[in-house]
Amino acid sequence: MKVLFAALAILLVGASAVRSDERAAEKTQHWAFVPPSRPALPTLRIAPWCRNPLDRFILARLEKEGITPAPEADRITLLRRASLDLIGLPPTPADVERVLHDPSDAWYEREVERLLASPHFGERWGRHWLDAARYADSNGYSIDAPRSIWKYRDWVINALNADMPFDQFTIEQLAGDLLPNATADQKIATGFHRNTSINEEGGINVEQFRVESIVDRVNTTGAVWLGLTIGCCQCHDHKFDPFTQQEYYQLFAFLNNQDEPLLELASPEQLRQRDEVRKEVAALEKQRKIFDTYTAAKEDRWEKRLSPEERQKLPSAIQVILEVPENGRVLKQQQALTAYYRRLDLARHGVGGLANPLPFLTIAHAQTARFRSAVEKQLADLKKREPAVDSTMVLRERKTPRETHVMLGGDFLRVGARVEPGVPKRLSPLKANGSRSAGVNRLDFARWLVDSKNPLTARVTVNRLWQQHFGVGLVETENDFGTQGTPPSHPELLDWLATEFMRQGWSVKAIHRLIVTSATYRQSSKNRPELTTIDPNNRLLARQSRIRLEAECVRDAALVASGLLNPKIGGPSVFPPQPDGVYNFTQVKRDWRPSTGRDRYRRGMYTYFWRSAPHPGLTVFDAPDSVTACTRRNRSNTPLQALTLLNDQAFFEFAQALTARVAKETSADDGSRIRHAFQLCVSRSPNAAEEERLRALLRESDWTAVARVLLNLDEFVTRE
Repeated sequence: MKVLFAALAILLVGASAVRSDERAAEKTQHWAFVPPSRPALPTLRIAPWCRNPLDRFILARLEKEGITPAPEADRITLLRRASLDLIGLPPTPADVERVLHDPSDAWYEREVERLLASPHFGERWGRHWLDAARYADSNGYSIDAPRSIWKYRDWVINALNADMPFDQFTIEQLAGDLLPNATADQKIATGFHRNTSINEEGGINVEQFRVESIVDRVNTTGAVWLGLTIGCCQCHDHKFDPFTQQEYYQLFAFLNNQDEPLLELASPEQLRQRDEVRKEVAALEKQRKIFDTYTAAKEDRWEKRLSPEERQKLPSAIQVILEVPENGRVLKQQQALTAYYRRLDLARHGVGGLANPLPFLTIAHAQTARFRSAVEKQLADLKKREPAVDSTMVLRERKTPRETHVMLGGDFLRVGARVEPGVPKRLSPLKANGSRSAGVNRLDFARWLVDSKNPLTARVTVNRLWQQHFGVGLVETENDFGTQGTPPSHPELLDWLATEFMRQGWSVKAIHRLIVTSATYRQSSKNRPELTTIDPNNRLLARQSRIRLEAECVRDAALVASGLLNPKIGGPSVFPPQPDGVYNFTQVKRDWRPSTGRDRYRRGMYTYFWRSAPHPGLTVFDAPDSVTACTRRNRSNTPLQALTLLNDQAFFEFAQALTARVAKETSADDGSRIRHAFQLCVSRSPNAAEEERLRALLRESDWTAVARVLLNLDEFVTRE
């Protein structure tokens, strides 16, 4: 009997081993882990429908299913679709007029080229990339202090406008500082991985959160370029894909050897002026110290001894600063508080305008106070002369490498085996730089990601571009190309696009041009009842998809319609109006002062983004939280969105401006104004029934109410 059980056990173990080998083989041979090869173009029955090669793949599948493609959309719909997709802005009435009177069959291709050449292209597609880069203007966690990294945002916009090849776009962001004779722009590009959150709370373990930031960088890199859930390997081998925990920490090692400085972007003249001012400041500081009894410890004791009643008597700006935890105050807040305390100290001697002289002051006291007051004024005047220098957060390779170890269970305190930088074995091999003998580094890794033999990067990237133009990618799970992801709806098309992307020199604009000029893209999006059963989710693409506008585009479309848009490209973030009380639930209270002048009407992508309390006008329309990489936004349709479009302060301003614009640009009769306002909002003229309903509303209310309704139309917030 024992022999029988032993034999049975051997058989079971053997069978289990066979199944394990089969699973391993399945993972290894998974389609996404095999480099794409260029497929032949399909043979078709009705090829004349096709406008370029990608159409042949779509039509071949439709013919197989016995489905005919939808007719082409009308000119206005095509213009508005391409404009919203390529630059994120609706067409102007002048654009519509030009297209309607263009007799050429090539009108659409000309419009596409105009849009691709627009400086707003970089803004539109830069916003998508910033989602993946988890860009924000603050550090995150509970203190959520502000940060300066908008120069990285500008770099992204400029790179996309210049159609920087995607392989170079990748290399500069991941390792621009390691390129020979790296330029300031190439260093700025490394801000991609400085977008991680930073915890500044007191009492934290600094190493723990340094490790957390590296984990975020590894996971983000895996999601953005490889389309893999590589983060599953932080604690253990991947349950479904052929990647090990050791391989995770080999990737970790590439990103574990950087310092995180601020890069100052000063001109030689600014540096000269700053050095002169700082030299004079240092000399005055020496004079002040002779009579100045200030110390940080004294200021700290003063703050801690303030009673609630004494705090209430302080200037409101100082009260706001005192409400912020000490380790959460930004430099300007701390400087303002110290300056105020110094003035209080001067006031003890009756100088500085804060109190009357004390009766028992000696002449020496008064002379000392006057001297201190004069020096303080000189210092203040000098500091005003110091030129403001922009800075941005970057990565810089350390001279002394850190050791990297496997973290058992993902715990930074449980150190396992030491590992060297490397890439997963199941993907393409890593090429080392032959001129260096010290192994591989971050630059080698960046180049590996965009090597032609890497099976994932080109596929993942073209799939995301496709996703933005059709609402869903050829691979629906755009962030999971692993064995648990959905297979591509058109695998040959995906591989053809990936190889075409590389053949075109990694030109992003070339892929956009290919997609938006295709017959597939130009189809009508009207519902087709016969497809309800056959293809309810439009995966076969027998029509276009209707797509809800993203948060920033909703605002931008309203700015264009109202005539308020400030088209300035780049620069620091701005502060459009937002409802009161947004910061009531944050640990650190913020002072949101709405921008004035033209800055009030910048595009939505320039709105200052606090991670702890993002602008409600963004979150209500599904903007991501910028804490982790977002490769596809959610889309919702909620009552709160409608209420925002009707009642939010910003949108009420847009409605008022739209009313004023219509009154200025048209004759006084109601019909002309209604038709003009309608076209400004949705690019077309209203039909008779639509015009009559708006006339009826106008009779019951006023022009601002009509404008608010137009800015709330489903057609206004939808890309047909």
